Amino acid sequence: MRHGWAVRSNGWEPGAVRPGGRILALGRRCDRGSATVWSIGAIAVLCVVFGVVVAMGQAVVIRHRAAGGADLAALAAADHWAEGAAAACARADRVARAQGVRLVRCAVVGEISDVTAASGRGPFAAEVRARAGPADEALPPAAPAE
Repeated sequence: MRHGWAVRSNGWEPGAVRPGGRILALGRRCDRGSATVWSIGAIAVLCVVFGVVVAMGQAVVIRHRAAGGADLAALAAADHWAEGAAAACARADRVARAQGVRLVRCAVVGEISDVTAASGRGPFAAEVRARAGPADEALPPAAPAE
């Protein structure tokens, strides 16, 4: 032992004085390197959280794409109701494909169209229903507030 230092082949001997003046307690091991392990664990947890947030964002984008495509397809079908249900649904299909969605169902009854559009694949698939037609003018006026 020289100047209170005891060196073994695998590191400092318990009870020895380290260069910084710290004394290792007998029977305890040095926790040197534990910050690296904790850092790697924290980074792994953050990566998982980031992945979940990105996946949720992707799901929301796909749902909004399906909703927008369904709305526009329903409006296109309602606009062309006079040409017949087949022609109106064909127009709705063209509009849906232009929006990057698939037309799943199309029904035209009178001036009202009812379509369902889908977007995405696998776990990120979304299906949205939309209806379009003329505004109902036969609604009674709202009662005055008292």
